[in-house]
Amino acid sequence: MERRTAIIVAAIATVLLFAVLAVLDNKMNDEGGHRIVAYELAGSQDASQEILHDWGPEGRDAARASLWLDYLFLIVYGALTALAALAVGDAARRRGWTRMAKLGPWAAAAAVGAAVFDALEDAGLLLALGGHGGNAAPLIAAVCATIKFALIAFAIAYLLVAAGLSILRSSSGRGAAW
Repeated sequence: MERRTAIIVAAIATVLLFAVLAVLDNKMNDEGGHRIVAYELAGSQDASQEILHDWGPEGRDAARASLWLDYLFLIVYGALTALAALAVGDAARRRGWTRMAKLGPWAAAAAVGAAVFDALEDAGLLLALGGHGGNAAPLIAAVCATIKFALIAFAIAYLLVAAGLSILRSSSGRGAAW
């Protein structure tokens, strides 16, 4: 499959899965006043158990579905972001933007790393949801979530800076140059 086609497929899948995850997140919030990110960052067995208690059975079911579905989501958002970063890096190289070109593979690696840490986070959260892992599961999940957020923020920032530079370059009449 061509990279462009893979990006389009990954983008569509990302949007669709994000929409389903948002519905589940709203269900958790409606049931107990906490969204999934609060659970991801709980960091301790006590905080995790408090959120699970507040959610009640229906909120916990929504969380379980969300966490299992997130395994598909992390594959598609990781692929989308990594492929987009590689495409931007290649475009930057063709246009002579050496710094942006050098950052492309790093941004792609960050996207893949974010997906890996997301998978580890989900495992810890599922363990905690099932009453396993003691204090370690929510702590490991919170550490992995924090690393995931940092890595994906770097990758997305790279893409946004490239887009902004391209827009600025185009509006100045000098043509896009990443």
